[in-house]
Amino acid sequence: MNRIAVLSDIHGNLPALEACVDDARQRGCDQFINLGDILSGPLWPVETAAFLRPLDWPTIAGNHERQLLTQTRDQMGASDLYADAVIGEGDRAWLRTLPPTLAWRPDIYLCHGTLESDLDYMLHDVSEAGVIDTPPDAVAARVAERRERLVLCGHSHAPRQVKLSDGRTVANPGSVGLPAYDWDRPHYHVMETGSPDARYAVVDGDTLAVELVAVAYDHESAARKAEGEGRGDWALALRTGRAR
Repeated sequence: MNRIAVLSDIHGNLPALEACVDDARQRGCDQFINLGDILSGPLWPVETAAFLRPLDWPTIAGNHERQLLTQTRDQMGASDLYADAVIGEGDRAWLRTLPPTLAWRPDIYLCHGTLESDLDYMLHDVSEAGVIDTPPDAVAARVAERRERLVLCGHSHAPRQVKLSDGRTVANPGSVGLPAYDWDRPHYHVMETGSPDARYAVVDGDTLAVELVAVAYDHESAARKAEGEGRGDWALALRTGRAR
């Protein structure tokens, strides 16, 4: 049986990535997909690129790849600044090859945020009152132009799958590398899993059933690395799955 591991939002967290890959292989996964936001963060961007580049997985760019390649250092946030300072030209050349979306199979479509934007959430809505799960009918409207039976997205770091009334599924595997963060777009909000576990998903390649998976790993080593780089916010998130 063909089983596909879906990973997203690795953010340079190599121990979490290695744990997810090991777990996926133990579950019989023989294909891997990467939904972007791969290197940016205060952890191990160079080492993460060295791990991934030889594997040649189907991979799309997230907003952090776009920002690394298009923004000046004056425009970058702290996570992109760290990656920008250490990755080499070979890593940048690899990032330039990554498309923003990908019709990977006739029945599986990949995007980072939504079909149109790498900054918007597919399965969550943000207002001044907070974050809510997007209702299925609104999710269906967001993917109305696609006919694939499975649409895979990332970006929010929040694992969720939604079954649509026409039988299709839209799923977010969560984040491999960062279980919580806060952001001020479009309103200040926090995204939190409440656990330090790394997240990914397993897709049955025949039925397209999606299983959301949480994997324990040595998150303390990642938290200490973040602290050493002056990122106490990341250290808190990596230890607790909370952003505050």
